[in-house]
Amino acid sequence: MNVLTKQRKGSTALIALLALSGACSCFAQTLEGTKRVQAVTRDGVKLPIGEVSFSKDKAEVTHFRLSLNSSAFTDYFLSMKEFKCLQGPEVTCHVPYPYANPQTVRNGDLVWLEHSLLFLFKQPRDFGAKLWNGSYYRLEPHGQGWIGRAQAIDLNHISAPSNTPHLPPYTADLRVDISPGERWIDHLLIE
Repeated sequence: MNVLTKQRKGSTALIALLALSGACSCFAQTLEGTKRVQAVTRDGVKLPIGEVSFSKDKAEVTHFRLSLNSSAFTDYFLSMKEFKCLQGPEVTCHVPYPYANPQTVRNGDLVWLEHSLLFLFKQPRDFGAKLWNGSYYRLEPHGQGWIGRAQAIDLNHISAPSNTPHLPPYTADLRVDISPGERWIDHLLIE
């Protein structure tokens, strides 16, 4: 192996290492400040539904606070409970996670934020809430923020407190991917 080949291999490894470390620090930067939360319909319309703020405590743990934009939602009284809903070809209602949780995130683990963005959907003509029609938005890095891809869940799963409240209940085996365009709210964007 000649000197030029050794330099190329060394340069390639260095570039790969820098790219990897750059990707990690870029992702870490997205866990700071305030980001917009938008619901994106299957027609590509972006509905601003709120914002999420990230802050670090003294132990460098990143906490989040989700604030919904109440003017984007309509109040619905479904199954003896008030819901904040988006109106369209489907009625899509935010379902606040009903139990205490740490409201923390870290690089590569946004599961508690995902649990704060639970929704249910129903047809406008249907009466009451159908908790088996739940939507979970699995967040993954996208540009300067995240995209939440829709997955189907049964919200009845959280109708009673868990025996392990420190663990998020909607594990991957309880979620089913939804085909793009199947739901009116196709995905979420946080940027």
